Amino acid sequence: MYEIVLITGGSRGIGAATARLAAQRGYAVCVSFMRDASSSDSVVAEIAQAGGTAIAVQADVSVEADVLRLFKAVDHSLGRVTALVNNAGINAPQMRVEQMDAARLSRVFAVNVTGSFLCAREAVRRMSTKHGGSGGAIVNISSVASRLGSPEEYVDYAASKASIDTLTIGLSKEVALEGIRVNAVRPGVVHTEIHASGGEPNRVERVKEFVPMKRGGQPEEIARAILWLLSDEASYCTGAILDVSGGR
Repeated sequence: MYEIVLITGGSRGIGAATARLAAQRGYAVCVSFMRDASSSDSVVAEIAQAGGTAIAVQADVSVEADVLRLFKAVDHSLGRVTALVNNAGINAPQMRVEQMDAARLSRVFAVNVTGSFLCAREAVRRMSTKHGGSGGAIVNISSVASRLGSPEEYVDYAASKASIDTLTIGLSKEVALEGIRVNAVRPGVVHTEIHASGGEPNRVERVKEFVPMKRGGQPEEIARAILWLLSDEASYCTGAILDVSGGR
């Protein structure tokens, strides 16, 4: 079957690494991005140069109209999606809960939680045998923060990722008889640019001492776990949450 994967937040970090690996393994790839068109174009160009098929589509996953437009673009350019990686996510500057305002909380939960729900909804509508689809797989990107809570840094981000864990469990049970598997990957501390948006670009170096393996992960290490969960090798795996965290 011709596999088509949509990777939200696919312009950098884990998303970009997943896009490259998916293309290498024969997927047609759509990467969505919110602002960084140049990075997304670079990922698409790299895949095309290697003989793969890829497109980039701008979308804010927290906006329902954008999500509808995103999936329609995939329908038109590539076909009906058979795999979704719910990777788009944000954090905000490190602070205690007592300092957080409603605007910050609304934005973090809108992107990380509402965006994942909306994309999962559209994927199910296309994949489910109940809707005439041929099945598929969804991998949600959570975080070990959902277990650790991220005190003194971003409890809101951690809480949003705990919601992703619950989405994974609940949705997997809803669609288990409709040809769709739903799993999650919980990365630990990984060398990506998200730490800079939290105000500490070198955060990996500070917290790696808390990781049993004493190092941060690479985006490619997370991508390999994602691709395994999308593949037929994980055919009896649904509702699972896989920690890829160096033992933390």
